[in-house]
Amino acid sequence: MPVLKVLSKVMSTKILLIDDEEKLRSLLARLLRLEGFTISEAPTLKAAWKVIETDEPDVILCDVKLPDGNGVDFIAQVKQKHLPTEIILLTAYGNIPDGIQAMKNGAFDYITKGDDNNKVIPLLHKALEKVQLQKRVQQLESLVGKKYSFDSIIGKAASMGNAVSLAKKVAPTDATVLLLGETGTGKEVFAQAIYNASGRNNKAFVALNCGAFTKDLLESELFGHKAGAFTGAVKDKKGLIEEANGGTLFLDEIGEMPVDLQSKLLRVLETGEFIKTGDTKTSKVNVRIIAATNRNLQEAVKEGHFREDLFYRLNVFAIELPPLRERKEDMQMLAEYYTRLFAAKTNRKITGISKEALKALQNHRWKGNTRELKNVIERAVILEDGDALSIEVLPLDLQTNSDSSRNLFDLSVMEKEHIQKVLAFAKGNKTEAARLLNIGLTTLYRKMEEYGIPK
Repeated sequence: MPVLKVLSKVMSTKILLIDDEEKLRSLLARLLRLEGFTISEAPTLKAAWKVIETDEPDVILCDVKLPDGNGVDFIAQVKQKHLPTEIILLTAYGNIPDGIQAMKNGAFDYITKGDDNNKVIPLLHKALEKVQLQKRVQQLESLVGKKYSFDSIIGKAASMGNAVSLAKKVAPTDATVLLLGETGTGKEVFAQAIYNASGRNNKAFVALNCGAFTKDLLESELFGHKAGAFTGAVKDKKGLIEEANGGTLFLDEIGEMPVDLQSKLLRVLETGEFIKTGDTKTSKVNVRIIAATNRNLQEAVKEGHFREDLFYRLNVFAIELPPLRERKEDMQMLAEYYTRLFAAKTNRKITGISKEALKALQNHRWKGNTRELKNVIERAVILEDGDALSIEVLPLDLQTNSDSSRNLFDLSVMEKEHIQKVLAFAKGNKTEAARLLNIGLTTLYRKMEEYGIPK
């Protein structure tokens, strides 16, 4: 379900009213029902717990003194359940110590019966706003958890299944993980899934692309610096290693890290210690490292571009992610998934992929792997006017390679591709395209219909 749909669901407005004074309770319940709230009533805490277990209320209005307990203690008991519920305490006699303890226990507010009746409705609306925010946060956390879980990894190929199985086994441990594979094979998705299934998932997940910075910038980003360490360092800065303390640090493109920084990373892996740039004392961290690279690190070691001791320290648990060209059985599943995803994002009614288009996708080499496939499908969805992705909306190189027996010297094939290129150059303007082709607009439309080029 799309995030926007989840967040746009109407939040419930269920109120539980707990009071042993029946007349007062009934009167307040009637007033609240007139305001449009759904009301449940309970004369005791025992009865209230039954309501909470069967029909989780959003807000509880609770008397302090009840036949079977105290409302102040009840607040703490409800909060221990971690429910998205707010509690407003009602009392016949204002009592400052009770009020203070109630707020400490997690009460939304503490009001006096009779004197504060005019406050009840506005207070309920404020409490409901807080409850709705809590529910939205829970829904988003649930969606994020699903997005970055192992269940989000699509594929039935044995090679992918083996990689997922290894990742699931190592996830609960604190072992360093090295993810290997070509660009676009999903290394960051795996890193997120490992983190999400680990005991560190309540702490930070910090990602850094080691190939995106110069040596000095990378050192500052990773290890931090002290004020005055270099020109422009006007104040102390925490490095990402420190930001990830207690959690997980994902170092993408680790093979691009300069050799003299590799020794500092090795020290972190071996001792949990590092020194900020410009500092004289050691800092300590407890961080799990997940590294990834598309390079052959063993070759890099032989060439002197990567430290051998760091390689063996990172290579504690290596997982090889297969390229898309070796996962032919996953192609249809992935293509259909991305088609549904981008159709929903662009509000297009595209329900499938034509056989010809699917064959073209399966014949392609996919040097950019799933990342390239995702980009191709997104573009195709934008261009498609029908209810299924056709081969005509795929890039020309995919169309050309869709059938190995196709005669690439066929004039009609070349003419179709030329018309498509000119249309693309003219940004879909048919009049301009006809002018550039030096043919009439009617002729262009006829040829587009003949070749099945979308209008």
